[in-house]
Amino acid sequence: MRTTRRITLLAAATLALGFAVPAFAQSKLKVAAIYTVPVEQQWVSRIDKALKAAAARGEVEYVFSENVANADYERVMRQYAEAGNVLILGESFAVETAARKVAKDYPKVSFLMGSSGKPQAPNFSVFDNYIQEPAYLSGMIAAGMSKSGRIGMVGGYPIPEVNRLMNAFIAGAKEVNPKVEFSISFINSWFDPPKAKEAAFAMIDKGADVMYAERFGVSDAAKERKVLAIGNVINTQAQYPDTVVASALWNMEPTVDAAIKAVKAGAFKAEDYGRYSTMKFKGSELAPLGSFAKKVPADLVAKVQAKEKAILAGSFVVKVDDSQPKAGK
Repeated sequence: MRTTRRITLLAAATLALGFAVPAFAQSKLKVAAIYTVPVEQQWVSRIDKALKAAAARGEVEYVFSENVANADYERVMRQYAEAGNVLILGESFAVETAARKVAKDYPKVSFLMGSSGKPQAPNFSVFDNYIQEPAYLSGMIAAGMSKSGRIGMVGGYPIPEVNRLMNAFIAGAKEVNPKVEFSISFINSWFDPPKAKEAAFAMIDKGADVMYAERFGVSDAAKERKVLAIGNVINTQAQYPDTVVASALWNMEPTVDAAIKAVKAGAFKAEDYGRYSTMKFKGSELAPLGSFAKKVPADLVAKVQAKEKAILAGSFVVKVDDSQPKAGK
């Protein structure tokens, strides 16, 4: 099943007011995105957010398809390329061969795909969620807030994109409490909140009092059992004000804006856009403590702030560890 939506904010606004769409609207870049999950899923929602911002500025005309099955991915990519889209984004992790084949067949189209692989000349660039820096900081907070010394972690799949964040989180937690213990589970799905919730319940039942919510559903379990949670990629504290202490946020705007700029300048080439997800480029950050500002101990906040400054200054580097994390101490 595939759902396609078109985002033409300027056109919609002008038509609603009874005005004609200005001529310059036709010169906007045509950009398409292909998502294998619902657009509300946290990972792709960040790409969608950045592209909608570019559309709101009048830079692009943005369309996307969601819930695209792996078997349909190549066909949808070709449809968008044939439709005149000059920049196509998506997540090609499970369809690398097909995606790279399409890129070869359309050398004049720019492709920017979430991928664990390398760029492919001349027009296939890659990006990834290199937000291990705020993940490390959120781990520090988790260990400092845990009373039992037991933290539960529920992820989608044990792939590099998930593993590196979990490992950074674990390293940050151990800096604060070297004796902290971890329970780790993967639900083998990118979007199955009920399954993630059940996995979280099992960990809480075994004593975990802080949950790492890499997937939707974990914070729901934490809320029901009145334990704490740490968010990932997006900030859900507004939905869980008494549960989500902090989150490692991914901002795709620097990545998307750099790609749009390159396409406009006729300078798009095969390269790794991963650096734009780091804190240095404002591609990631630790979310404000918000409702927990007065609940997190001042000395813990000071430690986290000092580490954040060290990361930004380059005096402390969070290790990128893509290996599957292990439970225990």
